[in-house]
Amino acid sequence: MREQIAQSTARISVDADQRFEYLVLTVAVGERVSDARARLAEHAEYGKWELTRSVHLYGGTRKYWMRRRVMRVQRTL
Repeated sequence: MREQIAQSTARISVDADQRFEYLVLTVAVGERVSDARARLAEHAEYGKWELTRSVHLYGGTRKYWMRRRVMRVQRTL
């Protein structure tokens, strides 16, 4: 199972703070789907990720896109 994190460059909304960070999980043909489900649930519960898209490719590979909002904190001093 391969994990890759990417930042979004496109603005989702008019607000400048609403950017997302994406995590792409790639599951190879020989790996079990139950392991992938467990990994997705772990990321969702502990890392605040939400499942955005899932694709089952022709070769048997599965890809899952997860995203979470990047929060920018402004200095108060």
